[in-house]
Amino acid sequence: MKSSLLTLTLLSPVAAAVAVGAEAPKKNKKVQDREHPNVVIIYADDLGYGDLQCYGAKGVETPNVNRLAAEGIRFTNVHAVASTSTPSRYSLLTGEYAWRRRDTDIAAGNAGMIIKPGQYTMADMFKHSGYATAAIGKWHLGLGDKTGTQDWNAPLPSSLYDLGFDYHYIMAATADRVPCVFIENGSVANYDPSAPIEVSYVRNFPGEPTGKDNPELLFNLKPSHGHNQSIVNGISRIGYMKGGGKALWKDEDIADSITSHAIDFIKAHSNEPFFLYFATNDVHVPRFPHPRFRGQSAMGLRGDAIVQFDWCVGQIMQTLDELGIADNTLIILSSDNGPVVDDGYQDQAEELLGDHKPAGPFRGYKYGAYEGGTMVPAIVRWPKGIKPVGESDVLMSQIDWMASLGALIGARFPQGSAPDSQNRLGNLLGTDSTGRPWVVEQSANHVLSIRTGDWKYIEANDGPAMVTWGAKCETGNSSTPQLYDLNAGLYEQDNVALQHPDLVFEFETLLRQLRTSAAAR
Repeated sequence: MKSSLLTLTLLSPVAAAVAVGAEAPKKNKKVQDREHPNVVIIYADDLGYGDLQCYGAKGVETPNVNRLAAEGIRFTNVHAVASTSTPSRYSLLTGEYAWRRRDTDIAAGNAGMIIKPGQYTMADMFKHSGYATAAIGKWHLGLGDKTGTQDWNAPLPSSLYDLGFDYHYIMAATADRVPCVFIENGSVANYDPSAPIEVSYVRNFPGEPTGKDNPELLFNLKPSHGHNQSIVNGISRIGYMKGGGKALWKDEDIADSITSHAIDFIKAHSNEPFFLYFATNDVHVPRFPHPRFRGQSAMGLRGDAIVQFDWCVGQIMQTLDELGIADNTLIILSSDNGPVVDDGYQDQAEELLGDHKPAGPFRGYKYGAYEGGTMVPAIVRWPKGIKPVGESDVLMSQIDWMASLGALIGARFPQGSAPDSQNRLGNLLGTDSTGRPWVVEQSANHVLSIRTGDWKYIEANDGPAMVTWGAKCETGNSSTPQLYDLNAGLYEQDNVALQHPDLVFEFETLLRQLRTSAAAR
């Protein structure tokens, strides 16, 4: 697909916001009259509940997301399945709890495919219902048949096409992990035969510099902990990589690149139903937004990355408006887990926080079992099918979005697929205020929690109280069960497990039954 990068880079953040709301958009009557909407999932990375202006953010403005919320529903009680990326994404796209699988922890850049081609995915669901499908942006669910065996210099034998995506333009993992190249339809995009690619998560390649041994080469960002292996674009990463040449990305151009490809996909399929999984890189480390976003917030690079994310959202909205298809396009905006401040680079994210609270009123961050790790922003807009109702506090889990969207488009599910996903379409569209009775949450070390409307239960675990590899994040671990009354004021501060042994027993029984059902499958 041709990139419209030049057009995108000429728009400033302010100009983009103005352009989105400049005039009443035209309407494509053919799309408007169609029963089923286009569906766009905008899935941010490490974006916290409190990181958006419409959720109370300080020091950063997000006018495009604000507009999306004003024209739809802004949810205040939506949970990612896990407090880390790979398991949340796995659960979203398969409708199965990631903790049922042993290989769904944070994936290396050379991980084999975690979702197997035989599994029925959200993309399969849309494709079999007549939709064009695409995944653009961060993937982080593995590529190829087997971990560590990929030949990055040839087409991969297994890729997203085997999972129901007609088109993909993705980052294999995260921006802080090698390989630092985009994969387009199973092959390295802009492949440079003069610089063949080699990747290892075991040992470095002879003669290749690293952040640990060659800090003088780190001209863009330096690590605060870890992230000191291969150097790409003046930033050291996790893992070792050799080659790449012209295919290597520049971090400051990632948002432009994935957004331009998303726009091209929308334009190419504007007259037919489409499903777009648009997974942005912001605000994951290394935070290195384009220069035109620098200084747009009061929080340095992390805040500027949020502004860049908002711009990406605005570009998608503007494209839908210009094509006249916004009215019958359902947009879901959310995040894969809660926020983290210092996650490995010296970007002054902690020093410049000021009054900003990335997790909003909730305790904890990414990686942990507390609410800040899984409570995420979630906004839904569909002008044709949803009346702007403002705020909804209905309890919801991303695990249910597959079954809910399947019900919306009349999809048929193969037996055994999306086993943990429930049809909660009424919650998603604002027609049913009866939330889920409970949701399950997973921390980085596989501790499970149960969240109801009134209570939060965290199972006992003997692990450390803080993340041990550098991030200043509570794990939520305790050698005894934790029970918190969410109506008692401060979130998750007063453990009342001893006062309510009957509730603790109920929650323990529920988790045991869920795990038993997993073993039975």
